Amino acid sequence: MIPMLKNKQDKQALVPKLRFPEFRGNKEWNRLNGNKLFTPINDRDHNGDLPVLAITQEHGAIPRALIDYNVSVTQSSIDSYKIIRVGDFIISLRSFQGGIEYSDYEGICSPAYVVLKEKCDTVAAFFKHLFKSKAFIRELTKNLEGLRDGKMISFKQFSEVLINLPSKPEQQKIADGLDSLDDLIAAHSTKLDALQDHKKGLLQQLFPAEGQTTPTLRFPEFEDAGEWKDTRIGELIVEYRQKSIKENEHEVLTSARGGLIRQKEYYENNRITERSNIGFNVVPLNYITYRSRSDDRTFYFNENNLGITGVISTYYPVFRIKSGSNKFFIELFSHHREAIGKRSVGTSQTVLSLNELRKVKLAIPSKIEQQRIANCLSALDGLITAQTAQIAALKDHKKALMQQLFPNPELSKK
Repeated sequence: MIPMLKNKQDKQALVPKLRFPEFRGNKEWNRLNGNKLFTPINDRDHNGDLPVLAITQEHGAIPRALIDYNVSVTQSSIDSYKIIRVGDFIISLRSFQGGIEYSDYEGICSPAYVVLKEKCDTVAAFFKHLFKSKAFIRELTKNLEGLRDGKMISFKQFSEVLINLPSKPEQQKIADGLDSLDDLIAAHSTKLDALQDHKKGLLQQLFPAEGQTTPTLRFPEFEDAGEWKDTRIGELIVEYRQKSIKENEHEVLTSARGGLIRQKEYYENNRITERSNIGFNVVPLNYITYRSRSDDRTFYFNENNLGITGVISTYYPVFRIKSGSNKFFIELFSHHREAIGKRSVGTSQTVLSLNELRKVKLAIPSKIEQQRIANCLSALDGLITAQTAQIAALKDHKKALMQQLFPNPELSKK
């Protein structure tokens, strides 16, 4: 881990705010153009037997098979793909937003990407972090006004960027510190994956399979409680039909796989066209909604637990549970997404009306057993939420460290 260091800002020299003790007396960092440190690689000498790599902001360069990335390519296209080797860097279509990506894998990528290789005796892991820092991204994009999705930063443009570089020992120290933090984040992410997998497995056992009326796993006090009762969803829910009648009467919400969120939070990372919200469906606190249109017949049910009454597009039916636990029914509906999706109609985009949802028949236990299951899953969700928050805190900590470990040239002499 990176130790706590003394904060000291020299505004006349290119030095970071935060420096390891053994480097505090060292000279300022150098500034070198990108083409002095890296050279473009256009090696296409392969037989198409290397994995195709996806170039992502989250994972860097990674085999498509390891992530949910399904894009088909022809053999003739693959023949023109460039080789990426471990330690190479890639300028992607999103580099102006999220920096330059690093590859831990050997593979091939589309010829549209610019593949970079170090040409000096430097520490690749140092650049892996530097190229994702805010200071570098500002330098990379400050002369690229108007660049948007679909356009690539060229090697010529990269060559004009001044890259901040300390001595090799200091490069290694910074890389080691940030790598150790990445390892900690990865360990916590593995724990989160284990909790989420545990929940998936538990859901498979706590709810009966389609066509069945008893689960494979039951709490001891309900082992002799008999079969669950087949019930149409229409008998369980009540539609809420109120619509907003004036602008900004309630906060606008949007629904995602992770739950309902305020739309203004969604604005930060997505382009949304602002429009009047008069006539939107009102979503009171603790009411449930889902997006009635889907590209893959998969529908996500979310409860408004944001502490406010909101409004949402009319694509989202709104209802409440007549009696019982919201948590239980949301998990039950989610568990039976496939059966529920069969009720949707359409081709490229299917629509699941509330009337069709009402017709779906599911096995339901007593209210006492519903609550017992809901309590168990809520406790597990609490662990998942805490683990997610821990990972977010570590990532924020890393971002803050990077802002101090890499100099800001705007605060230094020209």
